Amino acid sequence: MPVRLKKLIGTVLLVLLVIVYSMVATLIAVAQLAESGPLVHFIYFALGGLVWILPAMLIIKWMVKDPKATQRR
Repeated sequence: MPVRLKKLIGTVLLVLLVIVYSMVATLIAVAQLAESGPLVHFIYFALGGLVWILPAMLIIKWMVKDPKATQRR
């Protein structure tokens, strides 16, 4: 797959990931944390703000993987 196409696909996937993840995280917060205290909110949003990085790292790793290294195998 050409590098430019991989980067385009990866960029679209990253944007979709951020949009969908933020919507889901907000829906969970509204539905489950309405009666919780500020410490629970802080912990939820601190962890929720970091968890999206894991799938984003996988997408970025796939985007920058050397195409010649994958063809040798």
